[in-house]
Amino acid sequence: MTKGMAAEVPTKKRVLVVDDEQLVCAAVCMLLKIDGYDVETAGNAEQALARLDTATFGLILVDYEMPGMKGDELAAVIRQRLPHTPVIMLTAHGEMLRASGRPLTGIDLIVDKPFRLDTLREGIARALALHPPA
Repeated sequence: MTKGMAAEVPTKKRVLVVDDEQLVCAAVCMLLKIDGYDVETAGNAEQALARLDTATFGLILVDYEMPGMKGDELAAVIRQRLPHTPVIMLTAHGEMLRASGRPLTGIDLIVDKPFRLDTLREGIARALALHPPA
């Protein structure tokens, strides 16, 4: 496939889920697939960055607490490379991160774990609305 053809493929429905817990990845993938998303997963930041070298995603969901590079660090790298791709952080540490006052560069929205499907859907809609197609 040529680059011109790849640009024609709608990417808003293609999602990368980055989480080191396989059960969390599987659950999030299942929920997203119910809504018609094409989902790929990565178990850590290194795998995620490698996937971003070979594929285009309309949305990226990252966990905060991962070995090696944390989710906020990964999001900052993603924002540098892909400034118009929305990034949602799924984390059990949402309250702590919000209370810290520290800016989370690259994160469009935090969704607290555990979350309900409607909460995830609302978060996805909000994040996608922040980055309309060019």
